[in-house]
Amino acid sequence: MSNSLTNLKFTRATHGSGWFHFCLAFLLLPTLVLFAQEAEEQGAGPPAAEQNVTREPLARYLVVNSPVDDNVFRSVRNTAISLQEQAVQEDRTAVLILEIRPGQSEFHQVYGLAQFLSSARANRLTTIAWVPETVTGNNVVVALGCKEIVLHPDALLGDIGRGKPVDASEEQSILSLVNKRHNLQVNNDLVLGLLNPDVSLLQITLERDGVSEKRVVTEQQAKVLRDNQLVITDVEVIKDKGKPGLFSGKQARELGLLVSHTVNQQAELAEIYRIDPQNLKAHLGSSEHSQVRLIDVTQIIDPVLEAFIDRQIERALKEGAQTLIFRIKSPGGYLISGTNLATRIAELEERKIRTIAWIPEQALSSAAITALGCDEIYIGPNGQIGDAGVIHQQFDGAFERVPEKIISPLLQTLNSLADRKHRPAAVLQAMTLKDLQVFQARHRETGRIWYMSEEELQDRAEWIKGPMVPESAEGLLLTLQGERAVDLKVAAAVAEDLNDLKERLNIPPDVELKAVARTWVDTLIYILNDPFVTGFLFFIAIICIYIELHLMVGFFGICSALCFSIFFWSRYLGGSASGLEILLFLIGLTCILLEIFVIPGFGVFGVTGAVLMLLSLILASETFNNIEPQVNSQKLFQVLTMIGIPILAVIVSSMLIGKYLPQIPLLRHIVLTPPTGKHAGDTDTFQLRPDLLEGSRGPIALGEQGVSVTILRPAGKARFRNQLLDVITEGPYIQPATTIEVVEVHGNRIVVRELLEAETGRA
Repeated sequence: MSNSLTNLKFTRATHGSGWFHFCLAFLLLPTLVLFAQEAEEQGAGPPAAEQNVTREPLARYLVVNSPVDDNVFRSVRNTAISLQEQAVQEDRTAVLILEIRPGQSEFHQVYGLAQFLSSARANRLTTIAWVPETVTGNNVVVALGCKEIVLHPDALLGDIGRGKPVDASEEQSILSLVNKRHNLQVNNDLVLGLLNPDVSLLQITLERDGVSEKRVVTEQQAKVLRDNQLVITDVEVIKDKGKPGLFSGKQARELGLLVSHTVNQQAELAEIYRIDPQNLKAHLGSSEHSQVRLIDVTQIIDPVLEAFIDRQIERALKEGAQTLIFRIKSPGGYLISGTNLATRIAELEERKIRTIAWIPEQALSSAAITALGCDEIYIGPNGQIGDAGVIHQQFDGAFERVPEKIISPLLQTLNSLADRKHRPAAVLQAMTLKDLQVFQARHRETGRIWYMSEEELQDRAEWIKGPMVPESAEGLLLTLQGERAVDLKVAAAVAEDLNDLKERLNIPPDVELKAVARTWVDTLIYILNDPFVTGFLFFIAIICIYIELHLMVGFFGICSALCFSIFFWSRYLGGSASGLEILLFLIGLTCILLEIFVIPGFGVFGVTGAVLMLLSLILASETFNNIEPQVNSQKLFQVLTMIGIPILAVIVSSMLIGKYLPQIPLLRHIVLTPPTGKHAGDTDTFQLRPDLLEGSRGPIALGEQGVSVTILRPAGKARFRNQLLDVITEGPYIQPATTIEVVEVHGNRIVVRELLEAETGRA
């Protein structure tokens, strides 16, 4: 439009029909303005010059912990220099936010840091001291070295000498620093009140040429002003003599001194300074770089890896780690495991633990979801993140995508992570919904760039719809690579390698980042959770039970119990079992023992116990959930196969054992089989009383006598009237060829006792 008007003016100067063109331009002007507004609403955006003005400032956030030392200074300096260089290259404004933490530091350290912040090496930066809680002592000097100070309303700032006057040389150094910084909310008299409790401070109102001006002065300075015939219309004492110079955020804001803003939460800084909320993630500002731990996520994400990562996190935290770096190289895996890990990592923020995802190659599917749980994401130049669609494998081995309408739990998780970690929710959803279109949006007032879906834009009139993100227009699940992930606010920056990552995180080059090592327990758990190994454990456990029922020596029962204990231990640490499964197994085992030894009946306790034990084994073998449809049935089939094959193998083995075990010389003397005469190699046999063998077959009655054929420990075999029956004793073990008497009969359960010699002649 400006070019058209210029041409019209030029025509007016060179031709006689100037008035005609002028009138034509005047008439067309409203139409052109309306057209420009319409173009802007349709996403054409402002001109290039305006875009440069409204571009988001570059921003970095550092935590200045106590004590301030050389490492803290180096962290702040390196970050500031790097940020200023980037600001110059891109011709953008830059903001450096320093969160000042309470504590005590040496004066020369804090003064050196404050001097750097007010030097030419940081003059392109807007340095902001953010004080969320009360800070006193020398650390206040760092805040005075910044261009602006932001306080929490309830936080206090001041009392540099902590109840005592500051040394005269230090006082002059601080006053010189304040004069150099030119913070409009701070002057020499105010700083004197912060330095010396013996100084009283007044807030006066000066009248000059009909203009009122409020100023903070000392009593001495107020006297000087009066002596100079200046009109002071109002005086308010804001600090009494003898009291420390401490001001809360609320008080300072009401008085119009010391602070530029007061905020309740860190997130409000993003709105005030028009920066990306993701840039409020703290970079390392502590000297304790040994508190950084590197954890590798380099396999298929499943319950075993999930439990392994959980253990790695706990080990790192017990060692005092404050920052966890997850190096992710994974094509994905189980959805439930990925979402669990993302939630677990995101919750570390509540414990003041900083989490960083580094993706040198790829983090796809559930691995991408895991990365989204971290505070910051750094990606390699060719690294990829995204493609988080939910799929399941059919029984024929083919993979099929789950319909989008039934993955609402995943979308809720992504929205929660987006809100928690300050990333565009629409971009994260597009990684799961292939038909979701994402648009660039610009805030009408601040010019902030964000990314939203069509539905989001309809509900937010303060955002102007821009062009569509090309990757979301292809009808595929969104996958971002390198710089593109940074552009769409998913990743914080591109890191070439581990050394580049350390530099961006201000970790000294001499600090070696080594992944937390896997222990022998972790390796053993991986082995034991293998389906083949688990099936072998089941086989050994069941076959030992079978042998124990025949031999009754106790050894094989212990072996079986040990196998089941190893199974539950490995599955508990592997993440698929909990206390519930172990409890069900123990209850089932108790029911079976009651059925055998205590409670008579028709097998109700035995059947119930077997069902509970089987159910506990199934539940402990896999993690079942309702997020991935049709996967549960597939998992159940795999578990039943893993349990069924060992049972089938036990049946075959039992047939062989029943046939050949009695023929083994070392075992045949303790096998619970009835004697059939003289075994090969035996020299001794025992004779059964003929009077106890005679008679017809029929039901066994109370008081009926027989002979134990095998040792009863407490179960075994006995003969009654030519019937070989399973019996159980009511107390101590009974040796073979001993006369016994029936004392209880309940269905197939026969309880016997040993007859004394005096009783054996009884009919």
